[in-house]
Parts: sequence; C-alpha cells; structure tokens
Amino acid sequence: MIKDWYKKELSISSLQKRNGSTNRKKDVMKIQSWLNLYSIGNPLSSTATGIDGDFGPATEKAVKNFQKAEGMNQTGTVSHALFAKLCNPLREAFEQPLSGSSFRELVLEVAENHLKNQPYELIIKGQSNSGPWVRSYMDGNDGSPWFWCMGFAQAIVDQAASAIDKRFTGLMPKTYSCDTVGTTGLNKGLLTRYQTLRRQPERIEPGDIFLLQKSRFDWVHTGIITRRIGDIIETIEGNTNNEGSRNGIAVMKRVRNYRKSKIDVFSVAPLA
Repeated sequence: MIKDWYKKELSISSLQKRNGSTNRKKDVMKIQSWLNLYSIGNPLSSTATGIDGDFGPATEKAVKNFQKAEGMNQTGTVSHALFAKLCNPLREAFEQPLSGSSFRELVLEVAENHLKNQPYELIIKGQSNSGPWVRSYMDGNDGSPWFWCMGFAQAIVDQAASAIDKRFTGLMPKTYSCDTVGTTGLNKGLLTRYQTLRRQPERIEPGDIFLLQKSRFDWVHTGIITRRIGDIIETIEGNTNNEGSRNGIAVMKRVRNYRKSKIDVFSVAPLA
C-alpha cells in the first residue's frame, strides 16, 4: 500500500500510566484519542476525556472505564496489548483480509470495512479534522484545514488496488485535492460530467468515485459510489455528516440524487 501512515497509529513506545516515567505526550494523546473514539460507539462507557498529553487522574479513570467495559482488570495503565485493543478498529479497517473477486468488488468491500469500524474525526486543541483516522487518511496531516474526503477515497482505492498487486497512482495522482482528481479525470477521459450522467445513468458503476461540482473546474467533495437505484446513488463518504457536508465529522453511508446535484463521476475502469 502507498497510503500506509495508519501503521504509525497502531503502536505506542512503552507502557503509559499515571505520572509514568516513560510517558510520552504523543503516546498519551493517542491513548486519549482512542478513549474518546471508543466513547462515540459506547456512550455509556464514560471513556471520553481531554486530549492534552497529560496522563493524570482523569485519563487513568477513563482507561479503567474502558477496561471495565471490555471485561478486563481495571489497572488504569496502558500496555502495548491494551493499546492494540484500543486501536483495533483502525487495524481491522486497513488489514482485514479481502475476498472480492474483482477490483470494483474490492473497492466496495474495503469501503464497507472502514465504515463498520466507525471512522470519526476529533477536535484536538481546538482543531477539527484531527485524530488517528484523519492522520491515517491524510498521511500524517490533521487539523482544521485538512479536509479529508479525498484522503479517505484514495485510501479505499489504494487498499483495493494493493490487493490485486496494482498501484492506484496509475489511475490518479496521490493528492488530497478533489480539483486535482477532477482535472486528471478530464485529461484521461475518465470523468463523466453530470449532464451526460443524467442522460446515460448506466455509466455510473459501483466502485466509481463521485465528485460534487461547485463550478465547472471546481469540485468540493468526493466519495465512493456503492450502487445506483433509479435517480439515486448510494455512497460511502469521508468527512461528511447527515447533511452531506464536505467538512463533516465521520465516514458515513449516504444517498444522493444525481439528477438534482451536480455530481460528476470518475471511472475506476482502468483498474477493473
């Protein structure tokens, strides 16, 4: 895989504990981030806590609450094994063995794997678009300016391409920009404009990438198309929310009406 930053999010340097002599601020922030992410899917767990790199009594109690929720001894310390359990959703999303028999099937399978592991962004030091999921999609970058919808889409395509020993950069350049991918699609004859798609909807295929057009050469959001039903496409998108925002909070499964939105489609046919 080309986009393999996620591996750096799967480990800490040493055991971390309250006022520990081997504590590292970055490692503690990783732990605090995963405790907060766990609380999103388990709201009764009481694991949400500040993300400041200080392993104090609040972080210790949040760790104990996580251990209690998972049926473990409540030590309040984070070993390598415990951290592996905290960040297991990320490992599952990126390393789950795949079974798809075609590239398009693999794209959908990978996207579903990520979705079910609940990728969310966090707010850290006042910055949205932060946390381990965002850094994994954005090659270590995070913070408010780093809209991550294209980083997510390319991570999915990269993972699927790697499963068949291909490189997604043969399809499009590695980028975080919807405009770069849209322009590449035009130059390669792989981007179909929304006007054509409304006349020829059969050109929309599962595994393709949609690009939401703001103006003719300006695209503001992207995601993976999972299927087309009548006037509707179903999608899996990063950095979105219930309103379909291009700067939301999570990976979500959505429906969009391609006849009412300016949705262009980038075909992944060269890898299929």
